[in-house]
Amino acid sequence: MSAGFECDDFDLMVIATSEVFEVKQKRKKASSAFKEGEKIVFADLKENDFIVHKTHGIGQYIGVNTITADGVTKDYIKLKYKGDDILYVPTDSLDNVRKYIGPEITHLSLNKLGSNEWKRAKERVKKNLREVAEELIQLYAKRQKMQGFAFSKDTAWQQEFEDSFEYTETDDQLRCIEEIKKDMESSRPMDRLLCGDVGYGKTEVAIRAAFKSCMDQRQVAYLVPTTILAEQQYATFKERLKEYPIKVEGLSRFRTPKQQKEILQKLETGEIDVIVGTHRILSKDVKFKNLGLLIIDEEHRFGVKAKETIKQMKESIDVLTMTATPIPRTLHMSVVGMRDMSIIYEPPQNRKPVQTYVLEYDPEVIREAILKELERGRSSVLSI
Repeated sequence: MSAGFECDDFDLMVIATSEVFEVKQKRKKASSAFKEGEKIVFADLKENDFIVHKTHGIGQYIGVNTITADGVTKDYIKLKYKGDDILYVPTDSLDNVRKYIGPEITHLSLNKLGSNEWKRAKERVKKNLREVAEELIQLYAKRQKMQGFAFSKDTAWQQEFEDSFEYTETDDQLRCIEEIKKDMESSRPMDRLLCGDVGYGKTEVAIRAAFKSCMDQRQVAYLVPTTILAEQQYATFKERLKEYPIKVEGLSRFRTPKQQKEILQKLETGEIDVIVGTHRILSKDVKFKNLGLLIIDEEHRFGVKAKETIKQMKESIDVLTMTATPIPRTLHMSVVGMRDMSIIYEPPQNRKPVQTYVLEYDPEVIREAILKELERGRSSVLSI
């Protein structure tokens, strides 16, 4: 009992233990599961948006109702659940409510109030997480023991290619390049994380690793999360490698079905040395003749299915993952030694800082920014 009481009708007095003895209450740890979710903002909520309640699971937002109970008037958000069940949540108590973020939002099934559906779903997720963790440990243990392809030492062409770089490399770039080359020349499959801010020269490091792979007749797959970035990096690779007998191609939805078919045929026969593309590279119909190096740009932006395919590809080939913002899991694996890590701390000389503006939507501002970039010869550097 939290407190005692007195009843005159029965000459009864009840005294709670806490009123006689000092009882230390155990503090319940607040769950952080919902902290990372997208918080409710009424301006962004639309009718039929999916909402996740910490206790009751997935429901659908209907609207806001004003209800008077026990003389107190409050606003409540109205959530619909399976079977047309309704849940009212006070607008001043939304700590346990978040917007739903995830795939298959068009075919999402609502939970049933008062059932164990949501509890069972959370248990399944915990079980799957443990299984994923075990698979990762087995994968990296297997890679440590596996004999991979040991690339040759630098050729004269490699030195000539690197000398043709029109900018002066930073000390960090040179150090990272040497660390990657050392890994590639080892018989153990490389799995290195390259960290560096935007504009710090990660792409040049990747191009040199790709060139080294091509010198040993091993194909390179450069995987990026967006179609625009795929086109940009394809243009960069093609420009840098144009003086050498290295065939570079791009694979994304910008290619017609006919073009994609031709590219896939050439990739399988070994006519293409470097393929730059989106998750299309991970499709089942994509076959390599002799893949030696996989370069991944911003791995955390890929979906679950893409990551599963990447994981299977990683078993026997060299992998270089590049990011400006590593996710905690990737960073932790690097810190504990499961993955090697190289960091570019130093920006190139005369690098201008990234400028970010938060503005109301204005077509004129966007038009002016795009024209300004086109005038200085850049195809796409805006993030709107």
